[in-house]
Amino acid sequence: MAGPNSDAVSDDDSAHDHEDDVLADQLSTDEVYQRVVADADHEITSGTRELFFSALAAGFAITVTFLLYASVTATAETKIVGVLLYPLGFIYIIIGGYQLYTENTLPPVALTLERLASIPTLFRHWLIVLAGNFLGGGLGALALAYGGVFDDATAAVALGFAEKGIATPASALFVKAAFAGLIVAGVVWINFAARDTVSRLLVVYLAFLAIPMGNLFHVVVSFTEVVYLALVTGTNPVPALVGFVLPVLLGNTIGGVVLVTVVNYYQTSDRRLEIERFRNVRRLSLREWLAGSLAGRSYVPVIDTVEEIVRDPEAYRILVPIANPRTEAGVVRLACQLASSREKGKVHVVHVVQAPRRWSPDAERVQRDRISGESERLLEDARRIGANHDVALETSTVVTPRSFEEIFTLARRTSPDLVVMDWDREGLWSSARAERPLVELTNRLPCDFLVANDRGLDPSRILLPTAGGPDSDLNAEVARVLREVANAEVELLHVVDDAADERAGEAFLRDWAADHGLDDAAITVDSGDVEPAIARAATDSTMLMLGATEQGLLSRLVHNSLHLDVVNDVDCSVLLAERPSERSIRERLFGSPSRDRHPAAAFRGRADAAEPREETDG
Repeated sequence: MAGPNSDAVSDDDSAHDHEDDVLADQLSTDEVYQRVVADADHEITSGTRELFFSALAAGFAITVTFLLYASVTATAETKIVGVLLYPLGFIYIIIGGYQLYTENTLPPVALTLERLASIPTLFRHWLIVLAGNFLGGGLGALALAYGGVFDDATAAVALGFAEKGIATPASALFVKAAFAGLIVAGVVWINFAARDTVSRLLVVYLAFLAIPMGNLFHVVVSFTEVVYLALVTGTNPVPALVGFVLPVLLGNTIGGVVLVTVVNYYQTSDRRLEIERFRNVRRLSLREWLAGSLAGRSYVPVIDTVEEIVRDPEAYRILVPIANPRTEAGVVRLACQLASSREKGKVHVVHVVQAPRRWSPDAERVQRDRISGESERLLEDARRIGANHDVALETSTVVTPRSFEEIFTLARRTSPDLVVMDWDREGLWSSARAERPLVELTNRLPCDFLVANDRGLDPSRILLPTAGGPDSDLNAEVARVLREVANAEVELLHVVDDAADERAGEAFLRDWAADHGLDDAAITVDSGDVEPAIARAATDSTMLMLGATEQGLLSRLVHNSLHLDVVNDVDCSVLLAERPSERSIRERLFGSPSRDRHPAAAFRGRADAAEPREETDG
């Protein structure tokens, strides 16, 4: 009995193993979805330039489809011959990895549905890709219209494509475009499920063959046709763009998003993202998902150990983002000095690590563990600095494709009172891609910022130039703290236009010092150009404190357009301060009208009364 039963079990196991071997070559729905989301993670974190030029190449490749479809249709006896070559441009795009708008109705949307990317981030991605596709298609149409590529018969056929689309009712255009969007997004899904290039080629070819055979419409092809029509006939393209291209755009989008992305999302199981990449990661909150960085953050980084912090309303929290814990101990020490003057001062050091562009699934766990472990070891020095200053110091690690922008995200998420950061011309922040340069331009700073050009950060002799203003107020607060905790000597400097105003400048400076608790600071007044005057006064200083200009500090730093040459002319460390301003969006985009500050002018009468001018002969 034992023998037969044992053989039966063995046969069942063998059959089961054989079944697993057969199915092992087929990816499950969850596995396909994981591949889609992993690819979306790469795409949605691509820089604007990278994304735009990839989309531009895709738009120009569409010209190949337009060219072949028109040329072969014009010369062949039957339409089917031209239809057979229609998919060629799309094959170039998908196999070549270019960015086509209708492809992007699947991967980025899947990432957004998982609340790993915000809706504004998705729209930004779509707009960049669509702009690149349209420009590429427009350039292709320009080449076909004026390059002598088409003969008269072919040109007539090409014009007929656009005229046919314009004559189609908007409702029919929308429905036909929705089916085309379904086809393209479905191709993307199957493309991730395919394991070999031959299968991918066959799927892409057959799928895109269905668009001309079914008299369907693709938005980039339609846009190219409309531009060609306008260039050749001289007609106004706006009615065609509104009545033809826009319904096709909406149809493609709805078809791709609803009929494929949402359906495929709901056919996966709850375990669809149980992979190392997204293990234990905090999804975007509903406000972040809807508003992006305006509400905190717009994207979930690869590794993020920044936990939600319950703020004590009486605590004074300083955020210190660092890119290299070995070389940025100075800013950590400065932050601890500032926090030590507060009864509940706290320092939060975040190690921001530039993420690899692509991690293979096999190596991902090893890379995560290695980066996390190495970061934890490097941050031990920061924790020792906090202990030396008897300051509550916590550390976190964030691995992200972003760099400079991540500082704003961290500041909005953790709501500090002050951000203290190092700035190195060759460092991570300054070499960052400005993935979304409008973030700093259109949003107010979330808190005070201190940016250090670290040349030792010795606070023993501080020079603080001021002409009044909130940024100088922040510098005064920092100078007072350093005077208390580091025995710093503070010198105040005010520069006037003319030597005749030096006494008035001194009166202003003494009044300003009294208002800011720096009565015992040394007073220096100089005249002439501001920057040479600061450089002369800073000769014996160990630290120079400067306030932001009216047009901001951080945006100038990231674009390497800071106009204060004195930062490079002095040998001492420099602290650049900026407080959240009330500048309007228009002023941030185009700059505010320049105006000279003459705070000493209000003190001329007081200075004259205190020290009458000596009478001169004659």
